[in-house]
Amino acid sequence: MKDAKLDDGGAPRQQTTARTKTMTTAQGGPIADDQNSLKAGPRGPVLLEDHIMREKIFHFDHERIPERVVHARGYGVHGHFELTEAIPELSCADIFQRVGEKTPTFTRFSTVAGNKGSFDLARDVRGFATKFYTQEGNWDLVGNNIPVFFIQDAIKFPDLIHSVKEAPDRGFPQAQSAHDNFWDFASLSPESVHMTLWQMSDRAIPRSFRFMEGFGVHTFRLVNAEGKSHYVKFHWKPRQGLQSVVWNEALKINGADPDFHRRDMWDAIDAGDFPKWDLGIQVFDDEFADAFEFDILDATKLIPEEQVPVRLIGTLTLDANVDNFFAETEQVAFCTQNIVRGIDHTNDPLLQGRNFSYLDTQIKRLGGPNFTHIPINAPKCPMHHFQQDGHMAMHNPRGRVNYEPNSWDAEPNPRENPKIGFESYAEPVEGTKQRVRSETFADHYSQARQFWISQTETEQRHIANGFTFELSKCQREDIRLRMLSHLMNVHDDLAQMVAEGLGVVDMPEAATPARAPITDLPPSDALSILKNGPKTFAGRKLGLFIADGADADQVAALEKAFKDEGAMVAIVTAQIFGATLSDGSTKPADEKIDGGPSVVFDAVALVMPKEEGETLALNKPAQDFVSDAFAHAKFIAYSDGAMPLFKATGIADKIDDGMLKLGDKSAKDFVKLCRGMRFWERETKMTG
Repeated sequence: MKDAKLDDGGAPRQQTTARTKTMTTAQGGPIADDQNSLKAGPRGPVLLEDHIMREKIFHFDHERIPERVVHARGYGVHGHFELTEAIPELSCADIFQRVGEKTPTFTRFSTVAGNKGSFDLARDVRGFATKFYTQEGNWDLVGNNIPVFFIQDAIKFPDLIHSVKEAPDRGFPQAQSAHDNFWDFASLSPESVHMTLWQMSDRAIPRSFRFMEGFGVHTFRLVNAEGKSHYVKFHWKPRQGLQSVVWNEALKINGADPDFHRRDMWDAIDAGDFPKWDLGIQVFDDEFADAFEFDILDATKLIPEEQVPVRLIGTLTLDANVDNFFAETEQVAFCTQNIVRGIDHTNDPLLQGRNFSYLDTQIKRLGGPNFTHIPINAPKCPMHHFQQDGHMAMHNPRGRVNYEPNSWDAEPNPRENPKIGFESYAEPVEGTKQRVRSETFADHYSQARQFWISQTETEQRHIANGFTFELSKCQREDIRLRMLSHLMNVHDDLAQMVAEGLGVVDMPEAATPARAPITDLPPSDALSILKNGPKTFAGRKLGLFIADGADADQVAALEKAFKDEGAMVAIVTAQIFGATLSDGSTKPADEKIDGGPSVVFDAVALVMPKEEGETLALNKPAQDFVSDAFAHAKFIAYSDGAMPLFKATGIADKIDDGMLKLGDKSAKDFVKLCRGMRFWERETKMTG
């Protein structure tokens, strides 16, 4: 990197040599700057005349047909949003005016990198997009389960996605970032460092869509009836709490059930266990924005909740599965440009590019400009306009008039309404027309460090292991070392842990930062999953492994205790027809042991007589059920009869406080134990 010049945002520009070719547009025009979109001043809005950015993103949007280029693997659910606190002083948006009013919604969760046929538990960002069918039009809050992003300017989005997608020559790898192309891009883009820490954290392998946060990522505006503006960041806080899996577990879930997240959401809603999220807002003004350590328009930064608390104003409830996957989940079209009166965009250059890109993409995917005629995309409020014809037009203006202004007052036709119509916030804009990255976007390491020090030791270990695994898949040593040079600017402990994992003896020189990192930012507990764990086991699933002769009272007590907690219980047996209990009753199985491994459960219990335990000790799937549960730090309840299985898997002499012997303790005691989600002390002991 020593021979690379930095642009205004700290990203290195590649040197032109005798071997390189001049980059051009598709029309052959040489490109001077492929790093920054054209703006009115460093922090001004992106200009519509930027033909280079528009051509680049336009072509990118049309690369795939018919599935989405990104977020192709998605899952949609109907629901409603109920306002719990009106905020007319902040926004005149109709949806925020009346406490108790319910607004219909459709939410789509997704992974970013994989195609429609990829698996659910890829290490990836998760999309979290919600369409609100408000009384004044549709509002699309199109976000992710991570509050920051890889890049600062939308002109780099095609490059980011090209790097993380399968290589064009070989068509792989699919749905993973552990390869040379992605880390080559990331290590040459310092602005991505913060996001890579989130990506390598457990946030990127959530237990379920139901147990992850959502974020609007960008800074938006709220505008009240008097035209006064406040900045806002949107948050989704899950009522179910936060929970993720561990990496080895994710790999095995993908093999056992590649539709794990989809099945989990369908089953929960089908059972009436409707997931809920509280909509939170971080609201701040220009004074805070000017004093904040970073630029509020920079999508690679967040605002710690300790500095601006999240105010909860409503609840999203997902309560209905789709009737037809294609008609609803596949054809739903989210666009960041879809806002309503009282909500407005800012000059965030990533957001401004998305506003162009999403509309263009939907036109391509859904065949033309009339995708709002598709029921899942159609507003539920009245629509009146002169837009007509086009591919698959389902309705057109009636009568003679299809233009405006017109004087045909005898015919009812739509007119402008300045009183309730949308008006953009009157923000003064003035600046030199130029391709430039604002100097205020140049700090790429400080918040990455803050994220690292905010994690527990367990989470830090997982992050370091994530980097080690991914970088070990890079064949080029220079890419591994280049990424390591960035991590040295984040935290010495992180860099050293990754270096040790990769077997690096001679550390590279730290990358030269465009702006010196701030090293005294305080930890933020809100950034940790484990510091924000749930208080109950509700919504989770117990895998209850039983065999013939299992104590009927113990089985019944476990089922009752966990169902009383609001959890699900799945019966696992060696044969799919079930097992005969000690009282002579037959307990049907939900899963055969081969298809119900412990990785798909949040905790496990084993109830069986000794003779059956001795038989199952020779059964490889049964051994895996026990050994994986132990290795993945899950809480385990067991009867005496399970001891042969423990001996066969080498854990009989490793019984710890995360394992509860039934009889000595009750089923209710086990429920209390499971509220801790995982027995992380075991993982610490196993890894040293």
